[in-house]
Amino acid sequence: MILSRTIKPFSSALCAALLLSALSGCSSQPQQQQTNLIEIAPNVSVTIPTPEDLGYRLTASQLIGAQWGAPAEQKQQQQLPVQLEVDPNKVALAGFSSWGARILTLSYQNQMIEASVLTGLETALPKPEQVLFNLMITLWPIESWQPHLAQIGWRLTESKQQRQLFDATGELVADIHYSTSSIAGVKTSAYLDGLITFNNRQLGYTITIKTLNHTQQAL
Repeated sequence: MILSRTIKPFSSALCAALLLSALSGCSSQPQQQQTNLIEIAPNVSVTIPTPEDLGYRLTASQLIGAQWGAPAEQKQQQQLPVQLEVDPNKVALAGFSSWGARILTLSYQNQMIEASVLTGLETALPKPEQVLFNLMITLWPIESWQPHLAQIGWRLTESKQQRQLFDATGELVADIHYSTSSIAGVKTSAYLDGLITFNNRQLGYTITIKTLNHTQQAL
């Protein structure tokens, strides 16, 4: 994912936070962002497409994996089960622990983003809005992204099974690889039928998105 902070392991923090939550019954209060503006690099923010721009209704269960670490180090890995729902008015996202506890929630509608993370995990998990950005940059039609990225001088290109994101200097920020091909000019969830690999070249980490099951419906 394109994150404005370093990815950190969250296994121990997750256990501690879940224990605290069980004892206190507390969770973090939702944080409301007044616009559909997301920071994708230090001091660089972009508006995101609308839910309707996806072109179809979608319900998907996914497993998002993260791998990071310098080549000389042992690679570190984490996984986050995610439930994604999209209709013309709203994107709803929920992230869970491996045993089913909800630890992250997000909704995006009416150009507003509201998100919350389980108390104690705020610095251990990626920001929910950044999870949203990475899902949208991989799944929403490239045409829906072009005008938003053009406003900040960034661009997104697409070939049969790859997307590449470039910053305002022309430097390659991220490679997105799909194990299945999309159908040119047709709004479908074809990319969801295989593994999506998101390689952030600037920050040195790799995200994988594996869709366990999904359903779609035409608008």
